[in-house]
Amino acid sequence: MIRVLLADDQALVRAGFAALLDAQDGIEVVGQAADGADAVRLVRELTPDVVLMDIRMPGTDGLAATRQIAADERLAGVRVVILTTFELDEYVFEAIRSGAAGFLVKDTDPDEFVQAVRVVADGGALLSPGVTRRLIGEFASRAKPPQPAGVLGELNAGPRPGGGFRVTATLPLDGSA
Repeated sequence: MIRVLLADDQALVRAGFAALLDAQDGIEVVGQAADGADAVRLVRELTPDVVLMDIRMPGTDGLAATRQIAADERLAGVRVVILTTFELDEYVFEAIRSGAAGFLVKDTDPDEFVQAVRVVADGGALLSPGVTRRLIGEFASRAKPPQPAGVLGELNAGPRPGGGFRVTATLPLDGSA
């Protein structure tokens, strides 16, 4: 059974998520919190498998609460998924730096939402598809261009005296390898 804690300052949102998740086989909502401080307290008390954490809540926000959960060695098995209506890159990066295992926007399809809970509970990590596309684009723009062919210089292969096979590579001296 996957034990889930919901943390969102909007009671109606929590109720909707709870109804969706409680209707699933193998998932149980074990607690609900209206702010980050209450979420951290309930996580320490209930030790859920997954916390669905709103990013923007009054008082202690979801990112600060996620950092507290991630820093507590006793909660190492608790996985946090950040939920938000905002697909802002700075939220995504900060959520990952804070220790979140996932980042979902609240307009995620219900079936994908339930699958996300299962993936994270099973040890995986996930990002909303739009976020994933942007992160891949950002990564690709920062990646070093591939080395040109022949960077190794010369590759030689041949029989080794006394038996066996020998492969040697000659690297350029200009430091380009």
